[in-house]
Amino acid sequence: MISSQILDAVDTDDSSILEISRTGASVVQHKDYRIAITQRPFSESFEITIVHPIVRLSLDDYAVSEKLMQRFSDSAEGIVISGAPGSGKSTLASGLANFYYKKGKIVKTFESPRDLQVDSGITQYSKLDGSFDNTADILLLVRPDYTIFDEVRRREDFGVFADLRLTGVGMVGVVHASSPLDAIQRFIGKIELGIIPNVLDTIVFVKDGEIQKVYDLELKVKVPTGMTESDLARPVIEIRDFEDDTLEHEIYTFGEENVIVPVNNAKAAGIHKLAEDKIKEIFRRYDPRAKVEILSDSRVKVAVAKQNIASIIGRGGSNIDEIEKALDVHIDVVEKMRDASSENQDIPFSFSESKSSLLLSVDKDLSMMHVDICANEKFVTSVRIGKRGQIKIPKRSSTARVLMDLAASQKDIHVFLKDF
Repeated sequence: MISSQILDAVDTDDSSILEISRTGASVVQHKDYRIAITQRPFSESFEITIVHPIVRLSLDDYAVSEKLMQRFSDSAEGIVISGAPGSGKSTLASGLANFYYKKGKIVKTFESPRDLQVDSGITQYSKLDGSFDNTADILLLVRPDYTIFDEVRRREDFGVFADLRLTGVGMVGVVHASSPLDAIQRFIGKIELGIIPNVLDTIVFVKDGEIQKVYDLELKVKVPTGMTESDLARPVIEIRDFEDDTLEHEIYTFGEENVIVPVNNAKAAGIHKLAEDKIKEIFRRYDPRAKVEILSDSRVKVAVAKQNIASIIGRGGSNIDEIEKALDVHIDVVEKMRDASSENQDIPFSFSESKSSLLLSVDKDLSMMHVDICANEKFVTSVRIGKRGQIKIPKRSSTARVLMDLAASQKDIHVFLKDF
């Protein structure tokens, strides 16, 4: 009786649509209720399941960083929203659809059933003659700016998504996946590997209604990470964390297989740390508070105080050229911005002498920590504070001689917590 009333409403109520009608199964979209009716022989017993959305969110309700919001607004046109069933994928897709519509874009949706909660100005399309491929033919005549493809599941769905994206239509696809990598994996084999970055540029993984991870895809010709021979160079799809641009995975052809390989950055990070310490040691001769940032394997940025830049560059760039040749990297020397937090790292201390040593006494809570000692804005040495909060510098050492030559009084000496 209940199912008969629901199906009768399809004929009498304009807000009810029969989305699917098969032997033993029917799906009705009534306003924002999705009603699935199953019976024998499809299901063991008669069943009616009614699903109703409990929230409607805009993009502003998500913890979207300014960088990601700019990506959505300006350049993201191959977006895949992935997640487990019930994680909030379609809710985010609805928010994106309304976001683009309010920006004055022409937005359409591909759905079966049509249950996205979108503004009235967004037309929701279903399958035409049982196929989204036919719907795509009509869609191209409508010329939308963005199309929201809810539930990309079948092989032909992935082909339609790729075809529409390559024609210039901005696409937002919703894909069931337990991880963002699984979402990318589902496209491999459905479309050619080399065009995946042209179809997908932003992978958004949703869990428990929140954006958990965002990936950025880019195609490069390079030697895959971990390989050393230059003749092994090949097209590689880099998968990077969108927020911090960290390379996490690579996709490339190995033998006859397409593989997704995780990139272990631990070793590279350790090497970069050693390189950073070495470069920092050189530039602290000019500025004891120099900051070093490794931009790539061949490029470094060094931030120093403004008054020290000229001495680092040298006449006609001669000095910086020598440093670059010695380190075999390109160095960008920039002015260091004043940072109140770094200035507060100047540690108070008391100065005294014993028969054999210069003594710098600091707070005992800082025992065993590493510090830099500077005199008259020049780096002298790095040491570790003793157990009782004392720094002992033997009088006969070269460090003590340099310190006494540079400092006329205690005011000329500064002790800074060392950066690690």
